[in-house]
Amino acid sequence: MIVVLGIGNVLWADEGFGVRCVEALQQRWSFGPEVSLVDGGTQGLYLIQHVQAAEQLLIFDAIDYGLPPGTLKVIEDDEVPRFLGAKKMSLHQTGFQEVLMLAQLTEQYPKQVLLIGCQPEELEDYGGSLRPRVKLALEDAVALGVDALRAWGARPEPRDCPPDEPEALTVPTLALAAYEQGRPPEALACRVGDERFLPPR
Repeated sequence: MIVVLGIGNVLWADEGFGVRCVEALQQRWSFGPEVSLVDGGTQGLYLIQHVQAAEQLLIFDAIDYGLPPGTLKVIEDDEVPRFLGAKKMSLHQTGFQEVLMLAQLTEQYPKQVLLIGCQPEELEDYGGSLRPRVKLALEDAVALGVDALRAWGARPEPRDCPPDEPEALTVPTLALAAYEQGRPPEALACRVGDERFLPPR
């Protein structure tokens, strides 16, 4: 089994990079039954079953590499859990590092792991979408992912039309286009959270 996992939170701008990559893969490519595309969101330990089931695991995520925004970096195999532990950017990365460690402890760890990460530009924008540089990087990340899947024997085929699965990977209202079009103006929607409950900056 090949598992493609996008992790992150689409509600916080570039934090949603990983989920948007998997969403784009589902919309543009078709795969055989040996490939499972998973919107991992911020589920943390609930993702253990997907990791344990994988022979090959491809992960997309927003990662703080300390590089210019939109920069992609690829990490492989044993470096992935160590790197996530050393470069935590948000709580979901701590949780996912624990998922990988638990899979190792149970001796149900993928034979190959590939992390395609992108340096975010903006995270503190509640309801915001990917910034232009990160959205552009998504295209390269998806291409890298398709190449990796092909090398693993997944045989990806381009879609000629939108997917016809009864349930899309992403909730329709959170799909990228609908999400961006449906955002209210800043005067009606706080960008950083409810100011009544946030300390002054």
